[in-house]
Amino acid sequence: MIEAAYVYIMTNKPYGTLYTGVTSDLVKRVWQHREGLADGFTKEHGLKTLVWYERHESMLEAIARDKRIKRWHRDWKVNLIQAMNPSWDDLFESIAR
Repeated sequence: MIEAAYVYIMTNKPYGTLYTGVTSDLVKRVWQHREGLADGFTKEHGLKTLVWYERHESMLEAIARDKRIKRWHRDWKVNLIQAMNPSWDDLFESIAR
């Protein structure tokens, strides 16, 4: 059985504060951020908008990718978001269907 995992980026507004995370349940985790149930950085900064995500075949792959992205310069993260989501739309509705 293949365990899917996701790396994702949340923000508070276009070009705003960015948070990169990893989860096995993207819909549930983003919902937790949106509802303020996830204590920590995202709650403190009001990061409720999902602007980028990427699916991986294993949690180990996703964690490795998350760690790499967290070391990136901010501009590289912005470019990653814009390649998938140039309008910085909230992608939550598209994944929650």
